[in-house]
Amino acid sequence: MPFLFPGTFLILFIFVLANSLRILREYERGVIFRLGRFVGVRGPGLILLIPFIERMVKVSLRTVAMDVPPQDVITRDNVSVRVNAVLYFRVVEPERAIIDVENFLFATSQLAQTTLRSVVGQAELDELLSKRDQLNTQVQTILDEATDQWGIKVMTVEMKDVDLPMEMKRAMAKQAEAERERRAKVIHADGEFQASKRLSEAAANIEEHPIALQLRFLQALTEVAAENNSTMIFPVPIDLLTPYLKKGVQED
Repeated sequence: MPFLFPGTFLILFIFVLANSLRILREYERGVIFRLGRFVGVRGPGLILLIPFIERMVKVSLRTVAMDVPPQDVITRDNVSVRVNAVLYFRVVEPERAIIDVENFLFATSQLAQTTLRSVVGQAELDELLSKRDQLNTQVQTILDEATDQWGIKVMTVEMKDVDLPMEMKRAMAKQAEAERERRAKVIHADGEFQASKRLSEAAANIEEHPIALQLRFLQALTEVAAENNSTMIFPVPIDLLTPYLKKGVQED
């Protein structure tokens, strides 16, 4: 029995010492409370706590990638969509993240969901599809201002998917098809206009230089003669024979 007390004391001392020492990594900080009162932030490295008097809450300073669950939203033009996003933020003031809000991760997630619904609900469908970067910036600004009082910095917000109803997808597909047909018709009409303009210029040139028509006729004959046709019947323009007729009249 005389040797039991020193051994018990030694075990108790080791137990208290082990519970008084903490090791924090480079990206961790410890928020220290002494008898319930905040006394400071410590770390990284070896931290010594006063047994039974001081308590430490560990906080990570690394960037957190939080997935915002899909939100059912009705846009300003009354289209029902389903939107989800990813949120990137980090703790910059550990003491405020612990003291000013209970469970800052849960609070940030809930705030991100409500803000996403609010911003998307104020936009039209076309803006949601074509101006997503602007909406991301708007959500990020609102979240950063709201979480600043919690010692949290929101760095970026990215909307990942915008799920549309099947009826809206079909309507958009029809609209895209109609737009492609319109562009094809415009291009075809523009081609016809340019062709008619060129033909008009060619007609004016031929009218100014009649010999050009004869040269074009001879070129056409050459192209036709190159084909393997057994019999060819083609008209001969009277203009080609006019010089010869005039010559024969003069000889007579």
